[in-house]
Amino acid sequence: MSTSLRWTASKWRSRCLCSALQPVVPDTAILPKPRLDYNAISESIVKYPLPVGALQSIARTYAEQKELSSQLSMKRHLRSTMGDRIRITKDSAEKQSLLGDAKTLKAEITRLEVNLAATEETLLNLALQLRTIHTLILPLAQRMPPLSYLLMVLSPKPASAERDHTEIGRALGLFDFESAAVITGSSWYYLLGEAALLEDIASRCGFQPRDQQSGSPASQTYFIADSHPELVLSGTAEIPLAGMFANKIFPENTLPMKVVGLGRAFRAEAGSRGTDTRGLYRVHQFTKVELFAVCEDDDSERIMEEFRRVQTEIFEGLGIPFRVLDMPTEELGASAFRKYDMEAWMPGRGRWGEISSTSNCTDYQARRLHIRYRRTAAPQSSASEPSTHASQSATAFAHTLNGTAAAIPRLILALVENGARFNEEGKVVGLDLPNTLKPYWLAPSNIVQWF
Repeated sequence: MSTSLRWTASKWRSRCLCSALQPVVPDTAILPKPRLDYNAISESIVKYPLPVGALQSIARTYAEQKELSSQLSMKRHLRSTMGDRIRITKDSAEKQSLLGDAKTLKAEITRLEVNLAATEETLLNLALQLRTIHTLILPLAQRMPPLSYLLMVLSPKPASAERDHTEIGRALGLFDFESAAVITGSSWYYLLGEAALLEDIASRCGFQPRDQQSGSPASQTYFIADSHPELVLSGTAEIPLAGMFANKIFPENTLPMKVVGLGRAFRAEAGSRGTDTRGLYRVHQFTKVELFAVCEDDDSERIMEEFRRVQTEIFEGLGIPFRVLDMPTEELGASAFRKYDMEAWMPGRGRWGEISSTSNCTDYQARRLHIRYRRTAAPQSSASEPSTHASQSATAFAHTLNGTAAAIPRLILALVENGARFNEEGKVVGLDLPNTLKPYWLAPSNIVQWF
């Protein structure tokens, strides 16, 4: 595993560096408003039944926007022709009449511009509330079953309270939740000894926690008070990584572009409750290694499978039982067209727990961040056979994907609960850890054995 992991990291790093050297075409220093595909949204009404008022209001507003835009174009054309007539007219009375008409026309154009701007703002605000359009227009018959298991690796150990990572951690001196609670409250932690080394190692090797027990709409974001513009603590490295590509146009031959980011993630976890708030499973701050890619609009499915292979290699090398789930549409976030979740078996918790995910966002983020690429014109075979590629828009919105290579606290949890070693009396005496991690271990240990 260590070899494949180093190869994977090297491949991604070299791809990132090579891509960084390629020229990009910046658009403007200020990020424009999102450019959404209102036509696709409107057409989805007939393909996917939604409650009255959801897409219908967008279609209605879009029709109003097109009508206002058409009227405005005609008035502006009329103003142009009227200006030409005023310039060439010699008759004084006729010129005065035309000037009066021009003044009236100017007022009409101003009114239409104001109405169009207001309608476009309303249309944008309505459309931004929708999830990925590509998901919305899928026929119901093509929807995936509630959970589709693509892969399961290793047989899970029996569930056992003796393998609870909080108790193991206390016995082996790995965690200190009590001191952290005194300083900052619940769901904070100190990593001690071997656990601190595990964090460092795992970081060298995103993810979006899903709380199935909580229906709370409470915010999961830490807001910075009195910040202008409003700022938040990043919940995932996906956000700043996506920002690196914002408002740029990339040559087609530089895609796909892949980056890896190590970051600190901050989650308020409002509404969480129950056993998930104990220990390391659901915490307010954690380290996470995130994968991010920008690609052509017909390449995202291939990149998603590449993400999955990278993540599978990592978790196989750690020697923990895990499974890969193809998630149904009701489990997808607003931006995701398709999502895989990776879950590890956690015998102390007695259940599977999410340790990673990967999402194909198609053009959802790109339309909001103006991430585009310029297609290379394909040569035409003959004048009578025009190229399909050339008939497409020269500039297209890219597709973006994100995935988690390592969400550190939950990996530590899975390693501790699966690797705990007990003596004949049933007392925990040490940890069995995979040889994959041994080359990166920085200190001697009396409790760790390698397998």
